[in-house]
Amino acid sequence: MFAVIFRAKPGIQDDEYSKTVANMRELAFEKYGCLDFVAVTEGDQEIAISYWESEQAIKQWKSDSEHALAQELGRTKWYESYTQST
Repeated sequence: MFAVIFRAKPGIQDDEYSKTVANMRELAFEKYGCLDFVAVTEGDQEIAISYWESEQAIKQWKSDSEHALAQELGRTKWYESYTQST
């Protein structure tokens, strides 16, 4: 099992953000076999951990065009900063 850890400092998170998160979660589980996803926000920090069967599934998820668009929106609209590690 492999884990991806996403840490962020959220900015403004509107209705579009909530819809995008729900769509990305569904895509990760249904198309790429995400095993589990846990997210917690405390103060000005958000931490999300997703669990995957293989590194290949993570690579495919990272290269998905819908996911790339969501990441771009995150960088430009919803997060002040973020880091991701596998």
